[in-house]
Amino acid sequence: MSLSPFVQILARGQGRARSMTLDEAHAAMTAMLQEDAAPEAIGAILMLIRMKGERPEEIAGFTAAARASLGHWPGARPALDWPSYAAGRTRGLPWFLLSARLLAGAGHAVLLHGWNSHQQGRASVRAVLPGLGIRSGASMAEGSAILEEDGIAYLPLEAISPRLMALLRLREVLGLRSCVNTVLRMLNPAGAGTAVQGVFHPPYRELQADAALLLGQERLTVLKGGGGEFEHHPVKDIQVFGLRDGQAWTGTTGTAAEGRRRLAETQTEPEALLALWDGRVQDDFAEAVVISTAALALDTLGVAEPQAVAARLWQDRRRRAA
Repeated sequence: MSLSPFVQILARGQGRARSMTLDEAHAAMTAMLQEDAAPEAIGAILMLIRMKGERPEEIAGFTAAARASLGHWPGARPALDWPSYAAGRTRGLPWFLLSARLLAGAGHAVLLHGWNSHQQGRASVRAVLPGLGIRSGASMAEGSAILEEDGIAYLPLEAISPRLMALLRLREVLGLRSCVNTVLRMLNPAGAGTAVQGVFHPPYRELQADAALLLGQERLTVLKGGGGEFEHHPVKDIQVFGLRDGQAWTGTTGTAAEGRRRLAETQTEPEALLALWDGRVQDDFAEAVVISTAALALDTLGVAEPQAVAARLWQDRRRRAA
């Protein structure tokens, strides 16, 4: 299918150009995911949308087509979808992984998926996963099997969709972020009824919540988090957007610690993640990050008194793992 009709919709000129409808966006993404899609047209579509601004209908249509391209999830759905696509150039260690592990240990199956293009060091998300006992799947089927066994799994984007990965990496050619970044946060490859999403720029909180509403998502929390991840800064009371039982919702995070401190000012060596989990190091600020992030995820899942539950799970973590 030619992409020119979609370029024309977006670029007809002042007074004639418009955003795509949900159905048009679905058709456009379906075409962009084909191997023979014209790269010039793909770049034009992505940059035209960037210039005019992303619309919920476009993100919903793109996401629905991207999900359809993945095929059927072969196992039981996870309780929680947790995307991780942030660049994270200025953030510290990915403490949110301990939050995800905490939930999984309490019986809330968590599917992590992502790509972190600028995190190539020892403290990158992917580099620390093995040390935390979080296994990666090389396919949807393998991810499903790991999820069933461990209650938590990580799916690399390139393993489940090389074509979506290619669209994402156009940033290296175009030099700019595109709506593909937003779509991937919405991807939810296993169709979990509950999701958490992190953003770097605040306007995307409402955009992603509105798109999720169009997609029929039941429960969602979108947070401006550390480095763009779903990770709460515990000294900040941050406005969050999302869905509760399929209805638009907004709230605030509250604070879990005092003082002024940046996330990057915590421990920097990746070994500190497991050391904090095992109790070999004490870092009250890092613990507050983990517990408050877990509490937000628990609240999204509908768990009562989430902050108290998260704190109790943290205190009991090693006993449950034994």
